Amino acid sequence: MFSAFSRRLPQISIFHNPSSPPSVKALAMLRSSLSAPYPPDKPDAPPLDFNLEVIESKPPTPHQLRIILSNLTPKDSAAAPPPYSTFLSSHPSVPDTSEQPHSAIGIVNLATQNPNALKWPVVVDWNGGRASVGDVDGVKNMLEALRQRRDGQVKDDDDVAQPKWWFS
Repeated sequence: MFSAFSRRLPQISIFHNPSSPPSVKALAMLRSSLSAPYPPDKPDAPPLDFNLEVIESKPPTPHQLRIILSNLTPKDSAAAPPPYSTFLSSHPSVPDTSEQPHSAIGIVNLATQNPNALKWPVVVDWNGGRASVGDVDGVKNMLEALRQRRDGQVKDDDDVAQPKWWFS
């Protein structure tokens, strides 16, 4: 009866570093998808509709990192989430494997002290349970999932699973 009221716009956050080329490209792609036809090769297509939050030069919080990490695990997989080192770049200033942090707090502390240590951008579709770390193709996949939902190619229930932290 009130299903129209329960539909919310997808909430996408990008943890962005302007000195990172992949981050700049991902942010431009996200902004373009909001203001220009999406997909770009279909001039009659409408733009996508989602809320975009840009967090510049600041890493996610430890709680956000845990959620993002759980969203990197495929939904149909019983596999454990990837390690926290997933968030670390290959920059020479990043500690060796044996000295790398193994917790969300450790990653945030390292990224706060040394922004080059984080793999930018970190993009999250909070409602859809999708995330991408340092990967522009992951952002393209998120936008494609939003397009499929907009165009009715997937049902809302099939496409938007409740986030894993929904009841916690």
